Amino acid sequence: MERPERAATALGAQPRANGCSGATHGGLRNGYVRGLPAPDAQINHIVHNGGLYKRPFNEAFEETPMLVAVLTYVGYGVLTLFGYLRDFMRQWKIEKCQNAIEREEQKDFVPLYQDFENFYTRNLYMRIRDTWNRPICSVPGAKVDMMERVSHDYNWTFTYTGRVIKGVINMGSYNYLGFAQNDGTCQKAAAKVLSQYGAGVCSSRQEMGNLDKHEELEKLVARFLGVESAMAYGMGFATNSMNIPALVGKGCLILSDELNHASLVLGARLSGAAIRIFKHNNMQSLEKLLKDAIVHGQPRTRRPWKKILILVEGIYSMEGSIVRLPEVIALKKKYKSYLYLDEAHSIGALGPTGRGVVEYFGLNPEDVDVMMGTFTKSFGAAGGYIGGKKELIDYLRTHSHSAVYATSLSPPVVEQIITSMKCIMGEDGTTFGESLQSALVLTSKLQLPSKMGAFGREMLKRNIGVVVVGFPATPIIESRARFCLSAAHTKEMLDTALKEINEVGDLLQLKYSRHRLVPLLDRPFDETTYEETED
Repeated sequence: MERPERAATALGAQPRANGCSGATHGGLRNGYVRGLPAPDAQINHIVHNGGLYKRPFNEAFEETPMLVAVLTYVGYGVLTLFGYLRDFMRQWKIEKCQNAIEREEQKDFVPLYQDFENFYTRNLYMRIRDTWNRPICSVPGAKVDMMERVSHDYNWTFTYTGRVIKGVINMGSYNYLGFAQNDGTCQKAAAKVLSQYGAGVCSSRQEMGNLDKHEELEKLVARFLGVESAMAYGMGFATNSMNIPALVGKGCLILSDELNHASLVLGARLSGAAIRIFKHNNMQSLEKLLKDAIVHGQPRTRRPWKKILILVEGIYSMEGSIVRLPEVIALKKKYKSYLYLDEAHSIGALGPTGRGVVEYFGLNPEDVDVMMGTFTKSFGAAGGYIGGKKELIDYLRTHSHSAVYATSLSPPVVEQIITSMKCIMGEDGTTFGESLQSALVLTSKLQLPSKMGAFGREMLKRNIGVVVVGFPATPIIESRARFCLSAAHTKEMLDTALKEINEVGDLLQLKYSRHRLVPLLDRPFDETTYEETED
């Protein structure tokens, strides 16, 4: 295959050996990595090297209590047992609800779904299906209007009552900076472009779909990121899933964080490259895989890997955790590999001026070979981008399936991105970019399958819309509720949400934590941490 070799030059020159300087090991307390950079000290043990960080960095997760984990497995076991019992009753026409039975005209066909997928949908997912896909009929801002619906057949079908639930506090949309709105500067600019260019382009960028607005957007994105060049795509998911196969292929190795998004996982699988998984944010696990890859090479032939590509995210949306980017970059340089950074959730919402996790840690954008992000969160629009060296972008323009075959971005959407990005950069005449606050994802563990549906329903009763996530999107014992904070939220909204979440937590007995908040007096900021109590 010649594609991997050509992509190698597109990714840039060979990464330099580890030239990062760092301090001797800083003290660790309550998860904090401490230490100041020293100009002459060499990196030896990357995992505990506090000198890589220009600011304190804290990340700690609490393990699921044993009792809760056991009860969760028992809960899924009971649901599975009753599922098989209900299937048996359906077969003999004892079960009243027959929606799960295949239609007569389908019985001679090969089943469309795998057996377990079909079983899971029938007997587990349908019990709590009403907590997902709730239709809204307003702008997805700080508050939304939601269409009320009811089901009379155990969530197989829904009927709309005609009633609209007004003023639901929106804790589920990725509207981090509040640009998803139907008035203001962005709306006026998009409306003007809509009247000039229309709604759609009806062609790919390589044909008749390359507008001057697309060129303007890509130059602005490159300037915003601090890279040589950038390219915009019409879909964030496809930005990952279609570009990774263009960069690596057979004979290459992908090292992927175990909690990477499905788009990264799909792109890695489609590439044909070998895939190894390292533990989430665990630099020891990543370094071990890198060492093994260098020492042993490819299986059977033992030839060196053509390329080694590390896949990480800036912010992991299911956990709310931030990548340990300084350590990843140090490892990348040490073992001469490439780094692909997905900043879908961090761009615009992290860093003093919203330039993502690279700025948050005070790093050089040139140290990240492929910078990916989306316009669907902080910018209130749609699509994604790739940023990096000019050679990389020129290569992707002719080899990426998303660039060659996909319809280009809609002009009003492009204008929404341009206007919001200029607002963040302070180029619109306002001071919005100077007062950016990090707006991130917070999660709360629900564990038990029955509590997913109960939590979503109880919160909606209190006029708060939240997202619940469960298996198979998360590990079976780690179902959770996800709360997305937005700059559009007022203090009163957040106080109301916290009050109702606290009440529902007591009602459903969700307060599993055995830790208590303890402020530390020696912290440089106003952070708090968790310390384990003896009880």
